[in-house]
Amino acid sequence: MEKLADIGVFGGSGFYSFLEDIKEVKVETPYGAPSDSLFIGKIGPHRVAFMPRHNREHSIPPHLINYRANVWAMKEVGCKRVISPCAAGSLQKHVEPGHFVICDQFVDWTDGRKSTFFEGPVVSHPSPAETYCPELRSLAAKTAKDLGITVHETGTVVVINGPRFSTKAESKFFTNQGWEVINMTAFPEAYLVKEMDMCPLNISLITDYDAGLVGDVPPVSHQEVLNVFNRNLDNLKKLLFTLIENIPAENNNCECSKTSKCSH
Repeated sequence: MEKLADIGVFGGSGFYSFLEDIKEVKVETPYGAPSDSLFIGKIGPHRVAFMPRHNREHSIPPHLINYRANVWAMKEVGCKRVISPCAAGSLQKHVEPGHFVICDQFVDWTDGRKSTFFEGPVVSHPSPAETYCPELRSLAAKTAKDLGITVHETGTVVVINGPRFSTKAESKFFTNQGWEVINMTAFPEAYLVKEMDMCPLNISLITDYDAGLVGDVPPVSHQEVLNVFNRNLDNLKKLLFTLIENIPAENNNCECSKTSKCSH
């Protein structure tokens, strides 16, 4: 396929709906249908491919997303970097609703998800030790600070299967591990991006305290999650689009493009 984009973004229609000259591209993959078409537009020097990971109608729950098809589609149109903004819960009181976290580690607490492209006859074991691109993380944190957005430059996200949220007992366990963020989509999305030799970046927008941090703060309601997300959507758009404009046009010197070649 013709190389149509160099940066991919998994996010909703709010991120691309106001761009001009949007091109909708449907991609067929060896792994079945992606969540939706790719919507390709221009931001600064970059052609950017947007895909709503839950479908444009938000009809696909997190445990049923075809992550491999989605990531394959990004690679197929030429993406070298993939940004994954997401709504997430906080596991620590100092990580407050409305803050942003640029995660540098994940913990996989999911079950049954197809989480690798290597199913034979080629067998490979790309290391997930440093999944998220350090250069993109650094640039994202600097951009947030320049915009006056409260940002945590590191954080561990524990990824649960969904669609249910955690019990208080589960949430207390996660908090006691020292992890900061909880989400339902960060795995295997980022690791699959890395397997495809693209640079992954997570941007978590904190919308709530998970399970009320076991009584330390009031339990959150679904409506409050939506309220916090909507209040911070402009900040997320501003961060995302300013970040993309600031990403160098030339491919960076990080190791992400060599992931599958460096496995053992």
